[in-house]
Amino acid sequence: MSQPVLGILTLYLTDSGVLEEKPIYQRMVIAGKKLGLEIFVFTPADVNYATNRINAHIYDPEAKSWSRRWRSFPHMIYDRCRIQKSHRFVQLRHFRQKYGHLTFLNRVLRNKWTVYRTMRKEVDFIPHLPMTKIYENASDLTDMLRKYPLVYLKPINGTGGRGILRIEKQQDGYFLIQGRDQDRRIIRPQRASIAGVHGRLASWKLKDNNYIVQQGIQLKLPDGRVHDYRMLVQKNGIGEWEVTGCAGRIGASGSITSNLHGGGKAIKMQSLLSDWIKDEEMADEIRVKAEAFGVKTAAYLEESYGRLCELALDLAIDRKGQIWLLEVNPKPAREVFIQAGERETYRNAIIRPLEYALWLYEQKVRRREKLAQSND
Repeated sequence: MSQPVLGILTLYLTDSGVLEEKPIYQRMVIAGKKLGLEIFVFTPADVNYATNRINAHIYDPEAKSWSRRWRSFPHMIYDRCRIQKSHRFVQLRHFRQKYGHLTFLNRVLRNKWTVYRTMRKEVDFIPHLPMTKIYENASDLTDMLRKYPLVYLKPINGTGGRGILRIEKQQDGYFLIQGRDQDRRIIRPQRASIAGVHGRLASWKLKDNNYIVQQGIQLKLPDGRVHDYRMLVQKNGIGEWEVTGCAGRIGASGSITSNLHGGGKAIKMQSLLSDWIKDEEMADEIRVKAEAFGVKTAAYLEESYGRLCELALDLAIDRKGQIWLLEVNPKPAREVFIQAGERETYRNAIIRPLEYALWLYEQKVRRREKLAQSND
């Protein structure tokens, strides 16, 4: 059997060729070498469509340096491309269209609104989904504010806490608006009547920018900071879903989200959950239920959208121990585990997609061999 080759597909962050997640890719190359898997990195801009060759980024672990070399297409592609508003994303769509027949570890997951509607088709998931509406006009927000004391406004394709707003009803009937702009900057809290809320949000162009309105879950800790949990679910070396790890996240002071990019900090799940629930035994039961929920969610979304190899689930757990799914991230970062002091989990988070890639490659080889035997 020839050595399997995995191509990590990503996007340049700028036109000058800056690559995201380079340190992670370096660790993957090193880990892949130990497993007998060759890895290189490329973007759609590096592909010669006439010759079907790739001007790949190659990392040399001994020299600790990157170089470029023309390569044939890899046996498998690991898509790490995140949404961008740029011409580079147009290139990505063209690449996926032309080479969609190749073996991808992970297919494209849809936006927040589509994923929500897909999840609601399965009755078992409904109790775990905060009520969500697509923002069509002001009445969508008004209806949600009348129904729930707390709502969130989120762009359907947003990441890292950008452009999210939190609106909470106060005891005097006014509403407190907080959030982050598109550059993740914290917006100073503002009080407004329900009519004033719509006035202040007019410049956000919520319909044009494709926003959803979501029921908020009360997650403020005694110090006023919000918290949630980031669960990483990945395929293992025998092609089965399992939870690699779950860490708690606590938002920065004044932040409405817990994202690490927005100044949040990571903490072990057990520690945060026990403090929140105040009952060790109940906290353990919730953790077990959350893991079962994570595996079930990943399997269902794969069934709905095609092959996936990993998903990060942002979970909320309320005071009663109810598990809520806030968001699904198909291109998860791994840093939350390092920050939470869980080095073994971080290591597994890097290796699991590689072990799955090897398993997938072996399945392909066996199928080819079986086909060849049946044709003899």
